[in-house]
Amino acid sequence: MMPYRAPYPVPGVIWASLPFPTLLIDPAARILEANPAAETFLNMSAKALRGQRAFDRLSIDAPMQDALARARANQSPLNINDVEVTSGDRAPVQCTVHLAPMHDNPDVVMLILSPRELADRLGRSMGAKSAARSAIGMAEMLAHEIKNPLAGISGAAQLLAMNLPPEDQEMTDLIVEETRRIVKLLEQVEQFGNLRPPDRRPVNIHDALDRARRSALVGFAAHMTIAEDYDPSLPPTFADNDQLMQVFLNLIKNAAEANPKGGTIRLHTFYDLSLRVRRKDGVSAALPLQVEIIDDGPGIKPEIAANIFEPFVSGRENGTGLGLALVSKIISDHEGWISVESTPGRTVFRVSLPMAPREKKEAP
Repeated sequence: MMPYRAPYPVPGVIWASLPFPTLLIDPAARILEANPAAETFLNMSAKALRGQRAFDRLSIDAPMQDALARARANQSPLNINDVEVTSGDRAPVQCTVHLAPMHDNPDVVMLILSPRELADRLGRSMGAKSAARSAIGMAEMLAHEIKNPLAGISGAAQLLAMNLPPEDQEMTDLIVEETRRIVKLLEQVEQFGNLRPPDRRPVNIHDALDRARRSALVGFAAHMTIAEDYDPSLPPTFADNDQLMQVFLNLIKNAAEANPKGGTIRLHTFYDLSLRVRRKDGVSAALPLQVEIIDDGPGIKPEIAANIFEPFVSGRENGTGLGLALVSKIISDHEGWISVESTPGRTVFRVSLPMAPREKKEAP
């Protein structure tokens, strides 16, 4: 076992001023240092926390050992969005977990918890997902109400155009074009709100990826090269085939739109038996089937990276911000996990999925 080294030198004023619970974690997942916000969150002094295993004190609903290993291996920050974090008797808090290797000691990782909502006086918390559902519900209602008058506006513009000379039709064409664009956006909002529960059954991941790849290459990703790097031995996952294809299609589209001048998207699948998450019922579940969609675009803007899976958050001009939110919702409904790592020239969206349950053989 690696020797424990503590305390870790940190700038006192800056460290004490950090508003979010922050820990420094060594390669054995032990706490080297805790800031005052972490002391409050964990209800324990920094002196008492030093040397303790971080995940004996914190329960994070994500495969943290794997995430720490990836942050160290890639020497780049990693964000895990919308996970439940608990400590002791504290009620679960929805957080984004930020992991960042220290530049002066790459083996040490800074772990920052960014709570989405603070618990109210009764100890309950309203996470970002609940707020997102409320926002989507309202948007869905408005979408339904707005589409009808838009159809009337578009129809009236087309009727006007019939009696105008060609040189005067530019404005009516603009009205029709813009109303169609708005209707398309409203349909995306309705699709997000009306997503049915998944009809889960054994699904070959590579079949779903191949359908998404073929569809993308004849459409929005025609300017891209899509390379396949598959593990052919992967067993089936347990998923809704159409919804899984939709996830892959949205992730490929996101990668293609990040590279308007062309580039390469790599579809990588592999098996990782060590990846586990804690389900809502408290049972630890394995997510061994890994799918990565990797692009060589400019990367995600740092100011939106932590909220990239939130509705209406987009790094593109005129982007709706619903594609990745829909992906996150579908993966959550499948009891899976999605994360993103992004630096200029390399963005990796990683989807982790469960295996399909084995069919029970009937007794003779």
